[in-house]
Amino acid sequence: MMIKIALYYLIFAKLPSARFTLLFSKWRVWYFTRVLKIMKSGPNESMLGHNIYIANGQRVQFGYGCRVNENVYIEKADIGNDVLIAPNVAILSRMHEFERTDIPMSLQGYRPEKGVVIGDDVWLGRNVIVMPGVKVGRGSIVAAGAVVTKDVEPFSIVGGVPAILIKRRKQ
Repeated sequence: MMIKIALYYLIFAKLPSARFTLLFSKWRVWYFTRVLKIMKSGPNESMLGHNIYIANGQRVQFGYGCRVNENVYIEKADIGNDVLIAPNVAILSRMHEFERTDIPMSLQGYRPEKGVVIGDDVWLGRNVIVMPGVKVGRGSIVAAGAVVTKDVEPFSIVGGVPAILIKRRKQ
């Protein structure tokens, strides 16, 4: 797996933006589905931008029909079908330990990892940060620049720092 992920970062992640041609996106989708096996094939076509960080590739799963823009950072997540992820989104699964004050935080290690779950048909706006262990419910929208620190109910629109409910979408 390490060779496959190294090839992704050396070649496929660095291909030009899908905005120039969809061919580069198709190559990345092919690599995610057929080689890394972290993305499902389905009725809706996926699109992957350049410079998507997926850690070692073994802690991230994508459903079908996902549209992931450039410069997205994902540590550990289970991402549903038909999810829209705007540029510069960070989906985090771990944080530094900071409880002790007698030693520097940089030497305290990490808290236990908590994966993120993104439901089907979710839209994460530009520059969103999703914190460890959060679940974003089906059909939800997270406004640009929001920091999601708590679970988001299905069909909700949230925004702000920290993200709060703005309104519910009609079902």
